[in-house]
Amino acid sequence: MSDQQESRPLCFVLMPFGRKQDQGGQPLDFDAIYRDVIRPAVEAARLDPIRADEEQAGGLIHKPMFERLILCDYAVADLTTANANVYYELGIRHAVRPRSTVMVFVDGTRLPFDLGPMRGIPYRVGPSGAAVEPEGSRKALTAALLEARKSGTDSPVFQLVGDMKPPDISRLRTDVFRDRVTYSARLKARLAQARRDGLEAVRAVRSELGNLHDEEAGVVVDLLLSFRAVKGWQEMITLVDDVPGPLARTVLVREQYAFALNRAGRGEEAEQVLTDVLRSHGPSSETYGLLGRVYKDRWESACQAGHTLLARGLLDKAIGAYLSGFQADWRDHYPGVNAVTLMEIREAPDARRAELLPVVTYAVKQRVSAGAADYWDRATLLELAVLRGDPQGAEDALSGALAALREGWERETTLRNLRLIREARERRGAAQPWLREIEATLGAGPVMS
Repeated sequence: MSDQQESRPLCFVLMPFGRKQDQGGQPLDFDAIYRDVIRPAVEAARLDPIRADEEQAGGLIHKPMFERLILCDYAVADLTTANANVYYELGIRHAVRPRSTVMVFVDGTRLPFDLGPMRGIPYRVGPSGAAVEPEGSRKALTAALLEARKSGTDSPVFQLVGDMKPPDISRLRTDVFRDRVTYSARLKARLAQARRDGLEAVRAVRSELGNLHDEEAGVVVDLLLSFRAVKGWQEMITLVDDVPGPLARTVLVREQYAFALNRAGRGEEAEQVLTDVLRSHGPSSETYGLLGRVYKDRWESACQAGHTLLARGLLDKAIGAYLSGFQADWRDHYPGVNAVTLMEIREAPDARRAELLPVVTYAVKQRVSAGAADYWDRATLLELAVLRGDPQGAEDALSGALAALREGWERETTLRNLRLIREARERRGAAQPWLREIEATLGAGPVMS
């Protein structure tokens, strides 16, 4: 995957292909309709169309079809001829995606009763079965897809069941993804063992898998995260180049790709990928959090090189990115605590940290009280206690963080933040010796493979 090219959201096109006839014997050339109406309309909406017969992966009717329906950000469903497969696929789409599905059909098509009240885009065909005067239909479909970028609900399932929650598809928290997907227990166990054994073991599993187009999405993402666990940054980058199209375009994979680029020392490329994701998919706490980390790393590099003015600007950009992430979702404490930490370590501390600190604290405590706390929640409580200057609270949070520790790079990230806070306070003549004890204890905690 080229990180220099814009990664547009994917639009899955649900439609028959080849030549068919409607119930009245009217010829329908669906390939021509796709070529003249649907594909150019989708591209005009700055989306990348993907159609079943354009995919070269095996098993088109089963696994890849389900993954496209679930993972593609947008969908166009052609309901002409009442094709059973298309209606089945549309039903799956409406069950998992509350919005971003647009219907089209030949003008005069009688839709089933359940779909009759729903809005769609009609188009006209001539005697050959190709679209007649396709420009108007193209413009209408493009407008509908652009409208679908907004927050309206077009799925009748979600319209009628008002309090129904959509499944968390494109933004599953990466650190718990493995627990939410179902695939071969044997392969899942092998990857878990490989993470304990190290980089070479994960490489061996990847080599045995071969063509990733034949694997479940859960396997591919688990493999990606397994390389992350063993700091296989280049392996993550290479793996994304082999990931099937719809999965490769998901926010989750794009974010992890940027994460790996940044860790591999390619921060400017990582920034490009993340800003592309934000442009295509809108504000996100996770994406902004990763972008903040890119600027934070570049700030440290500038400091080490003695570029004072550049460092100051990069630090402010990091704070801005983290703050935008927290504002995008107040429930996600990760960008919030990073914003507060960087506000604390500025040469002239940012006064906004006093207002932000209790908000971030409330956010993480709500998550902990819900019984879903993981390492990052415990580490955030530790970091917040340090920011408050609360040694007892820090000690209590540290014990919980050590018990929840899973992967070595997690501890390294927390240690790095604690060191930055301590050094900033020591430069200001406000040394707190207990901070060194906290760092030493965390650094000497359980050894992670």
